[in-house]
Amino acid sequence: MSGAVPSDFLALPSIDAGLAKGVQEALDDVESLLRESVSASDPSINDAASHLLSAGGKRFRATLVLLASHFGDPTAPELVRAAAVVELTHVATLYHDDVMDEAALRRGEPSANQRWGNSVAILTGDYVFARASEILADLGTDAVRMQARTFGRLVQGQILETAGPQDGADPLEHYLRVISDKTASLIASSAEFGAMFSGAGTHITRTITRACDALGMAFQLADDILDVAGTSSESGKVPGTDLREGVLTLPMLYALRPVDGGGADGRLRELLGRPLDDAETDEALSLLRSHGAVDEARETTRQWAEQARAELATLPHGPPREAFEALCDYAVLRSG
Repeated sequence: MSGAVPSDFLALPSIDAGLAKGVQEALDDVESLLRESVSASDPSINDAASHLLSAGGKRFRATLVLLASHFGDPTAPELVRAAAVVELTHVATLYHDDVMDEAALRRGEPSANQRWGNSVAILTGDYVFARASEILADLGTDAVRMQARTFGRLVQGQILETAGPQDGADPLEHYLRVISDKTASLIASSAEFGAMFSGAGTHITRTITRACDALGMAFQLADDILDVAGTSSESGKVPGTDLREGVLTLPMLYALRPVDGGGADGRLRELLGRPLDDAETDEALSLLRSHGAVDEARETTRQWAEQARAELATLPHGPPREAFEALCDYAVLRSG
């Protein structure tokens, strides 16, 4: 699971040109640090560790660090390193995710597990996280503590997703807890890092953290909708990956609720929640795309984006707030 922003997000008309220029310049520095941090003398390690970074990605979490820093001093020297830490942490989890999901594509390219096998992919994820920890050590004990807390939530979310809901538990509540831990936590921490290291102040730091927690929920919900209703070019993954693996996301959970009658809904319930072959995946995609559950999931995404916007409304007016409000709009837009 991963959210993304368009590569030209900073060029949107609603984004202040001066803010966009400052963030992009800092992102260039982050990119250099990312490449440097995963470089290794051994070619095989270097190739595997740089694979996902070279495949692209939107540097969403790094962007959030830098956007949030504009509520304070965006020139603070810790910010580029903090942005690199959250981006490397995210990339490290992708290596592990792809192994567990048996993913064939990531960011439009063959996944690391497809190219080098599961063992190398897992170890590469560990290597990338180690590089993030090395950078983090220079940012102080508070940053280390924050990162440890966030990484604990990331792993907890993955464990909960793998184990599934306990008997009698509400599958929808379980799913929302999973994405809160597995996705929203790092997105919220990204904004927290940016506000904290820029000296934005306690109120702004806490508020932007809460806003980005809700924004992270919206982006993950949109990502899960894209897996059903989008294309490979939009998501960077093969459509129906979750369906194929029997993973239940919001559109599927809504479709599984009891309904009157039978027909397509009955057949769809037979397909959801278990591993599917290619033909069954195509059938499930077709049925789900025409189901009202997808529109209902889009509405839920909008509600999370509005929750983020409500938090942002308490922050000072200006380009940083407007940029985060634009992200709220985009979270809804990308869900379709």
